Amino acid sequence: MGEVVNLRQARKRRDRSAREDEAEANRVKHGLSKAEKNLSAARRDQDARKLEGHRLKPESRHSEDD
Repeated sequence: MGEVVNLRQARKRRDRSAREDEAEANRVKHGLSKAEKNLSAARRDQDARKLEGHRLKPESRHSEDD
């Protein structure tokens, strides 16, 4: 005679496993290592400095009313 299986628990186990598999796939797909995050931040900062350096007219610290 076969083993008695609680179908509700089996469904929950199956769904939990599917969610864990999906989460693992998402971590691989979207996750970045710390080094990659640091490199990305450094490049963003460098791009911002370059853009600021090419500004034609510096920002005025005084308003037009002065």
